Amino acid sequence: MKKSLLIASAMSLAVFSSCEKSAPEMESPKNYWPAAGVTYEIFVQSFYDSDGDSIGDFNGVAQKLDYVKELGTNAIWFMPIMPSPTYHKYDVTDYKAVHPDYGTMEDFKNLLAEAHRRDIKIVIDLIINHTSSEHPWFLESKSGRDSPFRDYYVWAQKDTIADFLDKKKVTLDSDNIRQWHDPGMGQDFYYGFFWGGMPDLNFDNPKVREEIYEIGRFWLEEVGVDGFRLDAAKHIFPDDRPLDNHEFWKEFRAKMEAIKPDVYLVGEVYDKKDVVAPYLPGLPALFNFDFHYTLLKAMNEGEGMLLPRLQKEILDYYQAITPTFIDATISSNHDQPRLLNELGSDPAKYKQAIAVLLTMPGAPYLYYGEEIGMLGMKPDEHIREPFLWDELAKDQGRAKWIEAKYSTDATVTPLELQRKDPDSYFNHYKRLIALRHSFPALAVGNLDLPEGELPKSAMAYFRNSGGQQVFVVHNLGEEAIEVTLPEGFETEIFSLGEAALSSGKLSLGSQASRVFLKD
Repeated sequence: MKKSLLIASAMSLAVFSSCEKSAPEMESPKNYWPAAGVTYEIFVQSFYDSDGDSIGDFNGVAQKLDYVKELGTNAIWFMPIMPSPTYHKYDVTDYKAVHPDYGTMEDFKNLLAEAHRRDIKIVIDLIINHTSSEHPWFLESKSGRDSPFRDYYVWAQKDTIADFLDKKKVTLDSDNIRQWHDPGMGQDFYYGFFWGGMPDLNFDNPKVREEIYEIGRFWLEEVGVDGFRLDAAKHIFPDDRPLDNHEFWKEFRAKMEAIKPDVYLVGEVYDKKDVVAPYLPGLPALFNFDFHYTLLKAMNEGEGMLLPRLQKEILDYYQAITPTFIDATISSNHDQPRLLNELGSDPAKYKQAIAVLLTMPGAPYLYYGEEIGMLGMKPDEHIREPFLWDELAKDQGRAKWIEAKYSTDATVTPLELQRKDPDSYFNHYKRLIALRHSFPALAVGNLDLPEGELPKSAMAYFRNSGGQQVFVVHNLGEEAIEVTLPEGFETEIFSLGEAALSSGKLSLGSQASRVFLKD
């Protein structure tokens, strides 16, 4: 091998050469957000408890912003922070306030200012498909047919929906059996797609739409957040009215951009690409759930080219609709079992899956705790267990709102110990994020696939940006494989696992990965 670059740390990348000829200098790390930056998803309740009440809070997050910066992420997405009767807070009771368990609005504004001072953007969950059944609007709405808030929600008399009351409806994002719910009178039923505690708002009502636009204005203008993650974006109107959904989001985007021209909007449309793509004119960033599931399938079955071929197909498909779309890739989030569980608790597979995520195109999202190998399985609250900052006896800020079942000191090495281990998950994440930020080809480059046959377990792809080209190759299998290195790609800029290069032939061991820069 003529040259070798070793990534030494996330903040300061040391370059070493294995020969007298000097290696090319890497560019200074750049902030490619939102088009291709890295966003860190935080559940405040589980992140850091600053006041000893067992619940994570805004001041706790503010104290850990330097950690977010150290990891190398460019933005934070906060799961719901508004008042709610549930722990998860996806059923809002007040759209212009914050949950008192997390602190005050002033605490949140201070957190926002401190994040911006560090060049960290803040995106909050905006849950507008439904409210809580305890929201004042709904309490008024269910008081009677003459209520001025009646049409804020979707109501129907029992006899008109009799055929729908007991029909089971299961979708990718809901297994709720009943969508129509009785508030207790046995006459009029209200529609709630997810469950009875979350009645759906009626977006055929212009007053509802104006309420929502005013809520958006409040958070963008008066509070100062940088954007919204739009929950359940597919369900604003019923599934048989997709065109109305598409039109609403175009209107919503126009209203928000009139308030903040550079507002960031990322939508949750939990479906396949042909259903997701028409939302792009209204929601310029969309979560790529196909990426998540195909990554897991490829890793667990050793099907190397499964993900690159799918991702190339998706990118070409979306770019034909909106050339500037932002592909929000994920390896996991708050709704799926933790990634390490999905990969059979195999450390080698885990590290390689992250190497795939962070060398693929897109704007990747990282779920808090994945960088230290946190564990979690359904029900959802056990996918959202407290972050382990240090050994339990020393961990002053560990949240205790729930007794951890999966992510305990016996199963997860706390962050402070991982910092000292160069081979830890944490340092692996740091190296890959730093690598991505330092090479435009990895951050914003196109995706191209190699020609010719490859071993079944080989995953290979090119990333190209301007004059910079990189070649990425992974062996997802248990046995060593050999691939021919493309001509001119001799500078190694990332390595994982065992490999050897001889006469243009690269031998890759089990779960080994390499990234090469074209000379």
